[in-house]
Amino acid sequence: MTGYWVDILAVGFFALEWLVYAITLEHTAYGRDSLSARMHVYREIWVRNLLNRDARMVDMQIMASLQNGTAFFASTSLIAIGGALALLRATSDALAVLGALPVNLTPSPALWEIKCIGLILIFIYTFFKFAWAYRLFNYVAILFGAMPPAGQRDTPEAEAHVIRTTRLFETAGRHFNRGQRAFFFALGYLGWFVSPWVLFATTAAVVIVIWRRQFASNAWQAMGS
Repeated sequence: MTGYWVDILAVGFFALEWLVYAITLEHTAYGRDSLSARMHVYREIWVRNLLNRDARMVDMQIMASLQNGTAFFASTSLIAIGGALALLRATSDALAVLGALPVNLTPSPALWEIKCIGLILIFIYTFFKFAWAYRLFNYVAILFGAMPPAGQRDTPEAEAHVIRTTRLFETAGRHFNRGQRAFFFALGYLGWFVSPWVLFATTAAVVIVIWRRQFASNAWQAMGS
């Protein structure tokens, strides 16, 4: 029973770290200085510059590249779901491999299946985030196409369209970021397949890595000026 309590604490720590990091990044003053927040400023600049030119083919090509990248991650999520389902199906084979190791890491079949189901749920969440981000980027592309011509850039309607497009653009980027964050935490979750103690370590490592990228990386410093 003691071992199961360690597993419960490890999973609770994993979920808590994910939740606290997400809230800190998206809903606090500290998070408003993140790399993602700094990039959002340039989304608005892009939309406003778009309003100043009539030829917008390059902008639509950039949007297409954003959509293609999001579609790639959504497809990868489906592949990951399939891999996790295969891992669940091969429970007996996986336990046999673990049992042959010098160190006894073999969990019960029920616990192994719970671990696999948790991984599947993470990848399902990831797929929904990327799929929704892809749909939102499509909507942003439509709003780009509906942008008033440059001759009307000083009208209230043009300003309203810029604000509307920027808000939808930000939402699309937020859901994309959540999908990528889920991928990172899925890598940390893999530590549980080894040991709950490893899950503590891998979760902490993932949080440190993604925090550093958002608040202490070279890219964050470059965007600061």
